[in-house]
Amino acid sequence: MAEGARLTGLVPLLQVFDMVAARAFYIDLLGFAVHHAAPEVETAEGRFSHWMWLRRDDVSVMLNTAYDSNERPAAVDGARWAGHGDVCLYLGCSDIDAFHAGLAARGMKLDPPAATPHGMRQLTLTDPDGYLICVQAPA
Repeated sequence: MAEGARLTGLVPLLQVFDMVAARAFYIDLLGFAVHHAAPEVETAEGRFSHWMWLRRDDVSVMLNTAYDSNERPAAVDGARWAGHGDVCLYLGCSDIDAFHAGLAARGMKLDPPAATPHGMRQLTLTDPDGYLICVQAPA
């Protein structure tokens, strides 16, 4: 262990196929805001930043495009993206019922939070790139 060094956070970096869709999911649906971002570029795929650091309350996530400008294929390569289902981001939540209600109000159809055998209530969803997100609170 490095003496005197204090770790201050963890920010996962997720590769995304379509930054416009990923941005809409994390910002418009989940309520994150852009903390930092690369300059926007105009590409055949649309106008967007290739990299974004998003924050909501005490939670951060970074998104990065998997392809450079004008190089994204027309369709997702299933083999390349298959492993995303093995990644799950667990987010603590102070009021999971209010969080669920907010998602429902924005048009997302999902089951209500479910109790787990280990004393949590969880709400699980999948982002546009196949990453799992589990929002949880103590039961």
